Amino acid sequence: MKPIIAVIGGSSCTKNEWALAHETGRLLADRGAIVVCGGLGGVMDAAAQGAKSNGGITVGILPGTDPAAANAYIDVPLATGLGEMRNLLIVRVAQALIAIGGGIGTLSEIALAQRTEKPVIGLHDSFRNAIEMPRATSAAEAVEWALERARSGVV
Repeated sequence: MKPIIAVIGGSSCTKNEWALAHETGRLLADRGAIVVCGGLGGVMDAAAQGAKSNGGITVGILPGTDPAAANAYIDVPLATGLGEMRNLLIVRVAQALIAIGGGIGTLSEIALAQRTEKPVIGLHDSFRNAIEMPRATSAAEAVEWALERARSGVV
């Protein structure tokens, strides 16, 4: 079975966060992982675009009811109609999560991951002084960390 890794982050992001998310998606696809995200813009768009550029499979768990709202790089748009409550679905379906940038929504995903003992690592995340979690200094380090946990069955 292919590992399922979520890339979480804001619907808007800096150029640096976009580049990190794109590289993260590309590296995950290169390693055979399925990339899950919220399916919209910003970090989610960049990670999905990176995965697609390397032949990967992408799943977008959307807050609304319209699958057409997904970004152009989502293969499987899951329109939940759950609004922000869809964050729990992102956390639950992933075997590990990589947080890049982000705001309150990303913080809720990190908190849900920690609450459910789901492995989550920060990569240039916005919460260095607010929440303790492992941190990576590169996309390659974050991808390796997430895949190791997915393979070991730590969920």
